[in-house]
Amino acid sequence: MTVLRTALAAAIATPLLLTAACSNSSDSGSTSADAAGNKLPQTLVFSPLSLAPPALKGLSEGVKGYAKSKNWEVIVQDPNFDATKQTQQLNEVISSGRAGAAWVIAVAPKSMGQILKTAQSKGVPILVNGKPDEYGYSGPQPGITFDYIDYDAGGKELGSQLGKCITEKLGGTAKVLYTASQEGSAGKEAFDKAALDSLKAAAPNATVVQTINVVDRAKGQTDIGNVLQGNPDLSAVMSANDEGALGAIGAADAAGKKLTCVTDFGGNDEVLKAVKDGKIYASVALQFDADMTQSFDTLAKMQADPKANGEILIVPQKTTTAGS
Repeated sequence: MTVLRTALAAAIATPLLLTAACSNSSDSGSTSADAAGNKLPQTLVFSPLSLAPPALKGLSEGVKGYAKSKNWEVIVQDPNFDATKQTQQLNEVISSGRAGAAWVIAVAPKSMGQILKTAQSKGVPILVNGKPDEYGYSGPQPGITFDYIDYDAGGKELGSQLGKCITEKLGGTAKVLYTASQEGSAGKEAFDKAALDSLKAAAPNATVVQTINVVDRAKGQTDIGNVLQGNPDLSAVMSANDEGALGAIGAADAAGKKLTCVTDFGGNDEVLKAVKDGKIYASVALQFDADMTQSFDTLAKMQADPKANGEILIVPQKTTTAGS
């Protein structure tokens, strides 16, 4: 989850595509005409941050399967977190005429300027993660769709859910640990502010006694264990990612302690099971399956007129609680 949020961030955590050796569009007779009458192959180029993270590998598989159901082929690229490699790979396939559309989870949005211009000049619709201003634009652009995570909304919901738990189960008063995402993560500043402000509004008597950044679950569990030793009466954890929430549960179990209120932003399968089991009060989960379908469907629709302004999409979010 952290990986997806970092670039999408991440980015984004759930199903996605395959390897750069997928089929050549020239092997397929399936094409679509743009507004000028040029033929675009029904071939999607998918370029995530990397295929190493299981979440992104899974997303690539999901994209491949969904595209196939729509009679599209998919070319999956693997820049392996290298912005230069990503732009080189994209430039090659878009310039060659093999691409009928491109979906890019950019390693570095600021490096994408020339790729966006190339796609526009070739009439190839392209979708990129993030808001227009991250790419130097002030709004929708011809042939470009932007798809972003609403970190303000996510942070607000995370803090609100923890405040609700503290009010219901702890009488409105609690010592809270906030496990935040690493410095430099996409949307971190906005997310942190929204989460902390929302918690304060929902549970004014709750006190955040410490904030730590969690990236790796194992290290996070160790760090959280140290916080629990120094704050034996700590009863609530608000986590900006799955690693922090799961690390907190592991640390509490190791210490023979129960955390009454834990809320999470992410929602991987293990987290959702912990919600069902009552170990996590609520998870604000990014719905990447739904985002996958809306992203693909938007690109397919854009093929009809790739010179028209694209859309601005938002990754859907869903809050899951034990009773939902």
